Amino acid sequence: MYPLQRDREQPLFSAKAHVFQIDPATKRNWLPASKHAVSVSFFYDANRNAYRIISVGGTKAIINSTITPNMTFTKTSHKFGQWADSRANTVYGLGFSTEQQLQQFSDQFKEVREAARLAREKSQERFELTNPALNIAAPQELSEERHSPPPLLTVNGPCEDKLIRSRSTEVELTTEKESIKKMLSEGSVSCELHMEAELFTLQDSNAKLVSALQEAESSGQMWKKQLAEYQEETDRLREQVAELEAQSVASAGSDPDLSQSVETLEALLRTKEQEIQSLQSKKTDASDLEQEKEEACKRLQELERQNAVLEERVQSAETDLAASQEERQQTEGEVQQAIQVLDLKILDLNSLRQSLAKLIDK
Repeated sequence: MYPLQRDREQPLFSAKAHVFQIDPATKRNWLPASKHAVSVSFFYDANRNAYRIISVGGTKAIINSTITPNMTFTKTSHKFGQWADSRANTVYGLGFSTEQQLQQFSDQFKEVREAARLAREKSQERFELTNPALNIAAPQELSEERHSPPPLLTVNGPCEDKLIRSRSTEVELTTEKESIKKMLSEGSVSCELHMEAELFTLQDSNAKLVSALQEAESSGQMWKKQLAEYQEETDRLREQVAELEAQSVASAGSDPDLSQSVETLEALLRTKEQEIQSLQSKKTDASDLEQEKEEACKRLQELERQNAVLEERVQSAETDLAASQEERQQTEGEVQQAIQVLDLKILDLNSLRQSLAKLIDK
């Protein structure tokens, strides 16, 4: 990594975010790189003509990523985004507090990436203008130049400088070849993580609703059963009171024990009627529970529908993933061809370097 010489760099944009890095072992899980939201800034290094993303936690640099034209910032949710840094061999993730902050960071990333592309093109143009003899268009032209006589001696500048620049070009081609291989393996990680998290959340909500619905059903059945028992007992007591009253009328009050039994039963009957009234008031609560039960059933049906839609989305994602893997295989074939072309260029550069070395020795 480059040393953090921030005093000579110009800050372009800053935002607060929680920083994560992909687990190097699984390449699927996120590992937090900061305990709380930290400042993530874009910097311009005028000496190197390079753009970087830098974030410091305490005295430690948790992000030091040099932006290249082939980098892409991907928004995987409303408040989370990520990008892959092939030079650091990792994937960085940023969690923002609002969707607006994520959009601002994404727009700034695109602008800085475009600026890095323009800076690289201008640097290449200046190099070609100052070194026309090292303009290499294709392997065929290299082979022709290799067999042609010594116009290589008419280069602008010392031969030692040309040799160093050819070596740096070779290193850059090798780095590009390795970055192409790494980018192919980082494609489908964010989609799978997002779909799994959404499915687990929906399953948890579904389980909680089912538990609440079962409790409401159990409570409603208990109140209904207790109300029916009290009503049966009240009817039975009323029948007994009616029989005792009839017997009391027949005996014309000659039996004081019978009158006392009637009074006792009437008091018991009043007590039961009060309990029935209390239960009827609770019955209103039971009706409310029944209504809540119906609403919970509707919500459960809606969640089941959403679950079915999500399962279809998962199946579609699996189909897309299979198609993506097939396309990836095709891309790997094309990359292998590109790598072969790069290998040829590297061989030609080696030959050119050896020729230059021989010229230097002479």
